[in-house]
Amino acid sequence: MRYFVTRSLQSLLLLAGALVLVFFLVRLTGDPVALMLPKEADAAQREAFRQAMGLDQPLLVQFGRYFLGVLQGDLGRSLRSQQANLELILERLPATLELALGAFAFILLLALPLGLMAGMYPGSLLDRLALGLAFAGQVVPNFWLGMLLILWFAVGLGWLPSFGRDGPASLVLPAVALGFGGLGQMLRLTRTATLEARSADYLRTARAKGLGPLSLALRHLLPNLAIPLVSVAGLQLTYLLGGSVYIETIFAWPGLGGLLNTAIQDADFPLVQAITLFIACFAIGLQLISDLLYAWLDPRIQHR
Repeated sequence: MRYFVTRSLQSLLLLAGALVLVFFLVRLTGDPVALMLPKEADAAQREAFRQAMGLDQPLLVQFGRYFLGVLQGDLGRSLRSQQANLELILERLPATLELALGAFAFILLLALPLGLMAGMYPGSLLDRLALGLAFAGQVVPNFWLGMLLILWFAVGLGWLPSFGRDGPASLVLPAVALGFGGLGQMLRLTRTATLEARSADYLRTARAKGLGPLSLALRHLLPNLAIPLVSVAGLQLTYLLGGSVYIETIFAWPGLGGLLNTAIQDADFPLVQAITLFIACFAIGLQLISDLLYAWLDPRIQHR
């Protein structure tokens, strides 16, 4: 309970810090009125807008009002659509979660078995293939890969749709493009951890009992790799949720990334601020879950 309370308080402090950063850093981009109003607006229109938005108040007063609104679940209203920002975010959130979880499943289904087998048989053809795939995942930009996938599998072969969210087939290309970078990192980590564990006493004992490679990997090796894998998995899922702006734009995927891109282009200041804060809160929540999983997987962590 002490461990849970400590980590929860740390997460609340991080949330407060994220709130402060989002509020003040967005305002460092310039005068909000100049950003939100068209250039042809005259001085009277600018002043009226400034008063209507409460931007004529001191900065600390504006922050206090914003902070109280967030505590009540009020993230403001969009300038363009005049809808509540939270409603717009919740409308797009299912699509972003679907894309992120699809990319995460792609990472796990390839990285874990390939990494385990590559680490158990270093120098083999499978190991070289895994290293090449890990290197490609680290250096190939996801937006460039997304356009290549559209050219190959949508335009050239006609196997999969090139844009939109219309059934499982439309998820394949954006999920692969989004998850390819995370695949390289997870694959390399799994291989390295497997190499380090190959000479462990518990594996030698298991081999002496006559267990085969599959039993060694699933019953002994994978559970002992859980801590580093959970750590990277939490970071990867955070990136997949917040780093999909380019992919959602390329594939016309109706998620938060596309909404954020549109809000930036429209200079929709309150909506940009709300989406950024929402993604930050999601990331902090995932990190808290990862911390609690550490303690569940290894009770010794609770005493650190």
